[in-house]
Amino acid sequence: LAKRVEQLKAEQARRAKAAAAEEAAFSAEFLGAARRVFAMIDVDGSGTLTKDEIVKAVTSDKIVIQFLRSCGEANLQFLLQPARLGKALDVLDTSKDGELDIDE
Repeated sequence: LAKRVEQLKAEQARRAKAAAAEEAAFSAEFLGAARRVFAMIDVDGSGTLTKDEIVKAVTSDKIVIQFLRSCGEANLQFLLQPARLGKALDVLDTSKDGELDIDE
């Protein structure tokens, strides 16, 4: 019984480690895609995005729209849904200054 308990603990630890690695890989992929679309939208190079810049890009910039559609990141693809866009931008704007910077 003790041996079986040890086996189960080892399996649980292995699964937790695998899940952590998978989450880290997902986070890195998401951040990479988020930084890429940020740079695509930040055409003036200011390092910040206004809500107007984001709305304009996701509604009329064909390159940004195509990237968002094909990036595979559901958390970025919501930018293409006008009904959710305003609320999402309010949540993302943690400094509440009306602009998003790369860290937000």
